[in-house]
Amino acid sequence: MRPTVHDIAAAAGVSLATVDRVLNQRAGVRTVTREKVEQAIERIGYVRDVAAANLAKSRVYPFVFILPSGDNSFMRGLEAQVRAAISRSTFERTVISIVTVPAFNPEALVAALDEARAVSPAGVAVVAIDSPEVIAAVDRLRAGRIPVVTLVSDLAGSKRDHFAGVDNIAAGRTAGSLMGRFLGGRSGPVAVLAGSMLVRDHRERLDGFHAVMKESFPGHALLPVIEGQDDPALVERLVTEAFAASPEIAGIYSLGAGNRGLIAALQRKGDGSTICVIAHELTRHTRAALNVGLIDAVLNQDAGHEVRSAIRVLKAKADGLAVIGAQERIRIDIFLKDNLPFDQDSNQEPEQGRAD
Repeated sequence: MRPTVHDIAAAAGVSLATVDRVLNQRAGVRTVTREKVEQAIERIGYVRDVAAANLAKSRVYPFVFILPSGDNSFMRGLEAQVRAAISRSTFERTVISIVTVPAFNPEALVAALDEARAVSPAGVAVVAIDSPEVIAAVDRLRAGRIPVVTLVSDLAGSKRDHFAGVDNIAAGRTAGSLMGRFLGGRSGPVAVLAGSMLVRDHRERLDGFHAVMKESFPGHALLPVIEGQDDPALVERLVTEAFAASPEIAGIYSLGAGNRGLIAALQRKGDGSTICVIAHELTRHTRAALNVGLIDAVLNQDAGHEVRSAIRVLKAKADGLAVIGAQERIRIDIFLKDNLPFDQDSNQEPEQGRAD
């Protein structure tokens, strides 16, 4: 059963009126009381039923989601979650359109953002590329009073309203801790495979990984970053070349996509099980590689939660309501061969009963 405002009031030891003031960002609540209510919201897993409120108001929200094109498995899973949201549009009173642009192409992304601004939607969600041109385009949307949520990869320095994604520095640090522990006493350098340093999530993961490896596991040299553009064919070629140049590689951290190419290169090498591999996103390809021991651990983010969070935040911003931080926090899941969810495809909806 979903928690209600009555549960919040009971958990925080306050009145329903106080809960209502906190949820709707009204004055008249002491800081300490507001914090008690917010902590109760996080503790019991309350999810605000924005859809019901929208039905009562009869408002319709047109949103634009701008996603990278290509065959990146995670991004296609993210797009599938947006399409699932479209299937709920009648109930949630949204009209969602999807725009795809070439990956890692700032010019194309700027054009898409400016085109979105021209149709004046109630909000825009975008997988961002961290460049001055894109920041300026996002700021033009905000200047036009159009809320913006960045998805998966953030855009520091912009006026975006919210970031729906994991803490990528923490994700990189987690990968570094796993790598160092899994390597144990094995010697040899560690290779890092990225999509592109143009996106902030890849840079932040790299920073976190480097920091932990330097602090806690300095005996492993880090090789220059391999940028595979999330292209499986390119990744397979570049990783194969890295093996030839440095046959003593002990570990690989794949912080982006293109993991099909990495898996193919490991299979071609023939002794991939002796190399510690940490990757991101639980797809059918990384799941299969976990099962056979080609990958040791996968860090995953819930694409469905990110899409639902983006929609909730955009609605709240359009209505001038507060965002419930605890509800929108995206967690990092760690999967090993031993704890894979039963028969789960990548980036599916959360299990029944789990609130986000």
